[in-house]
Amino acid sequence: MARERCDWCGKALGPDEGYRAAEEPGERLGAFCRLEHVVPWAMQGPHWRAGTLPERPRQDAALGACAECGAAVGDTRVLLVHHRGEHRVADAFCGVDHLRAWAHAGGRWR
Repeated sequence: MARERCDWCGKALGPDEGYRAAEEPGERLGAFCRLEHVVPWAMQGPHWRAGTLPERPRQDAALGACAECGAAVGDTRVLLVHHRGEHRVADAFCGVDHLRAWAHAGGRWR
């Protein structure tokens, strides 16, 4: 099986590293080796690949609200899942613009 690559710089990603973005209703994916790579990818118009997340994040009430603005996201959300070893940390967003703003501000570590 071919290794997944960062959609911004092309670096190979192992299954336990990097970030995976998914636009769920559209079954579209993006992968990134670093959170900072989400920003230019989104600014230039996100180039999604077809597919779904190989691992679904654990259902959490926090995934029902945008991590950037706090609005309810409903069924049309963008997920960003941080793969860090065996751990998966997910955040939900209203859309790519809020994902970009959140990543630009430093994500969870603002």
